[in-house]
Amino acid sequence: MNRKSNTLGTASISSLLVKQAVPASIGILVMSLNMIVDTIFVGRWIGPLAISAITVVIPVTFFIGAIGLAVGIGGSSVLSRALGSGNDVKALRVFGNQVTLTFLTSGILAILGLIFQDTLIEWFGADESFKDLALIYYRIVMYGIVMLAMCMMGNNVIRAEGKPKFAMYAMMLPAIANIFMDYILINVFDFGMEGAAWATFISYFICFAFIVWFFIFKSELRLKWDSFKLKKKIVSEISALSSVTLARQGVISIFTVLVNNVLISTGDALDVASYGIISRALMFALFPVIGVNQGFLPIAGYNYGANQFQRVREAINKSILYSGGLALLIFTIIMIFAPDLVSIFISNKAGQDAETLRNNAEILARTPDALRWVFAATPVIAVQLIGSSYFQAIGKAVPALLLSLTKQGFFLIPLILILPKFYGVFGVWIAFPIADVLSTIVTGYYLNRAVTRDLKVS
Repeated sequence: MNRKSNTLGTASISSLLVKQAVPASIGILVMSLNMIVDTIFVGRWIGPLAISAITVVIPVTFFIGAIGLAVGIGGSSVLSRALGSGNDVKALRVFGNQVTLTFLTSGILAILGLIFQDTLIEWFGADESFKDLALIYYRIVMYGIVMLAMCMMGNNVIRAEGKPKFAMYAMMLPAIANIFMDYILINVFDFGMEGAAWATFISYFICFAFIVWFFIFKSELRLKWDSFKLKKKIVSEISALSSVTLARQGVISIFTVLVNNVLISTGDALDVASYGIISRALMFALFPVIGVNQGFLPIAGYNYGANQFQRVREAINKSILYSGGLALLIFTIIMIFAPDLVSIFISNKAGQDAETLRNNAEILARTPDALRWVFAATPVIAVQLIGSSYFQAIGKAVPALLLSLTKQGFFLIPLILILPKFYGVFGVWIAFPIADVLSTIVTGYYLNRAVTRDLKVS
């Protein structure tokens, strides 16, 4: 193979982090802008309840798409270490098995998701005020969900090869296409929720087409038909590490079900819309922090596989430093500009009916303070993210799984169940910073212990 991935073990850690993290951050930024603009378009051109509809649909579709993300991240940890140790044969088999696992698993779940669509939509928090809108969006998006899963898997493999710019393109092209198609189908042709859904479907197709093109013409991983045949040992290794990401996404989906239902029971559909805006802000605002985290994974995995432990230590320290500084900047911006950020999602155009005007005013009144509370502990999340990613990068599935579940599973879900009983909807918002602080303390302890014990430098 053409071993351009060798630079992961030779170039300076700082330059590698920049090289890996900047394209990842840009890709995440554009993808986040895609979701932001999607929400802005439906909020301004269809109405606030359309935001509620998308909010309950995305966790279902994203969980199935996250099959690809899980297989991509977990398998790419195995692939990075295989490349680092010079085992090209294993790297090819790992990638081929990733393709097969992603296609089969996401395909089965997509079929089941369409069969049980009514039950799933209700379970995820849709009430009668926006259930029909949610079902329109859900059905169309589900038709393309296998393509989304393949894109998420392929994107992580591209990054594991040490070609982050192509991974960035794979996220940018569909995001730009979705924004363009949203404008055409919703605003120009007035197709409403169907237009938003078909725009998303088209974006999945464009991403899938680019991924296929890359692996045919640009990749150093030249697959043969035999590579796609599932091998028990490789599947077990991929599955053990993929379970970390899948469990994390599963818990996020469960959390979304819970928070939507808690907001409906203690508040109303507009609180779900507020959470929809906040969840988009979380993905958008944290794009540079997540980018550093994604850039860290192949660097740590490759150098751990090559037994270059000093480089792994350096990657951990610099990743925490860079992402921590970015998180502090994000925190400052959110605290100052929260009302301005929320107002982007709400239309003030003349001619709206009285109910829409009331809903818009309520969203503008409720959401800014909620947004500030959700981001209140943002400066400490760097340790939490890099710590759990380190164990995944080096192939330690159990600690990676437990630490990745710490925030949502061990702290946030119990807090969401308890605090609203005393504080109502406000209890939902303050659960976020409490969970961030607690999970950071736990992750920091285990990361420090593992580095001291396992990354000894002679």
